[in-house]
Amino acid sequence: MASDNPTFSPDSPAGGTDVLDRELEKLLEDEQIDEGDHDKFAHYVRKEKITESAITGKPVRALCGKKWLPNSNPDRFPICPDCKRIYERMRG
Repeated sequence: MASDNPTFSPDSPAGGTDVLDRELEKLLEDEQIDEGDHDKFAHYVRKEKITESAITGKPVRALCGKKWLPNSNPDRFPICPDCKRIYERMRG
């Protein structure tokens, strides 16, 4: 039985479902969200991104690459050493 949608055909030049599986895996990997303060550091994030997250519920990404939904007072934790190092280089 021929497929009406050649994108999903195993004979497709795009690689069939293997390509789709890799793309889905990449999307899921990129969307991994940490559970907040499990690493016990305060991270550097642009203020407008914090505000946007509070309004939309979307996660933020810190300078160090951590992605999470901010829900704790960052004053309770020491500053992430990776964020601090990156921030200092940016100012430098």
